[in-house]
Amino acid sequence: MKICLRYLGDPGYQQGQELGVSQATVSRTVDRVVNSIVAQSNEWIKFPTTNHELMEAKWIWQSMYEFPTAIGVIDCTHIGILKPNRHGDEYINRKGKPTLNVQATCNAREMFTSVDVSWPGSAHDSRIWRNSQTRSQLINKANVELLGDDGYGIDSLQKSYSRCRNIL
Repeated sequence: MKICLRYLGDPGYQQGQELGVSQATVSRTVDRVVNSIVAQSNEWIKFPTTNHELMEAKWIWQSMYEFPTAIGVIDCTHIGILKPNRHGDEYINRKGKPTLNVQATCNAREMFTSVDVSWPGSAHDSRIWRNSQTRSQLINKANVELLGDDGYGIDSLQKSYSRCRNIL
């Protein structure tokens, strides 16, 4: 695990000399640990969908932050990648860098409740939201919303609270 954490903190770290292991051991260890995490991610990353889960999420947001209908926060972030050979221009973001535009939601306890890594860097946050599984899960739910920034546009399921950064 220490090898994997060291590599994830500094992807240039491949030699493993400071931990007394070979580059091949670093590669195998990172591969095994990351694959294990991905295989278990559905156990750890769960979006509230049942009425009970939604009510509990709203209660926590109300008690901690006084947002009575909030069940989470949402935002996108760009993760740098090497430009793919196929359809590479789709991955170029507005700053001219090849990225994935990753959408994530978190609950009031700052735990991920959904992560979508399927969009190229050229995709706008509002497009990702409109096409997201998270949004489709909330369509028929009454009186719930996610808090996010202005990048999402107007939507009854998501509210812009960009001036509230310091309290969340």
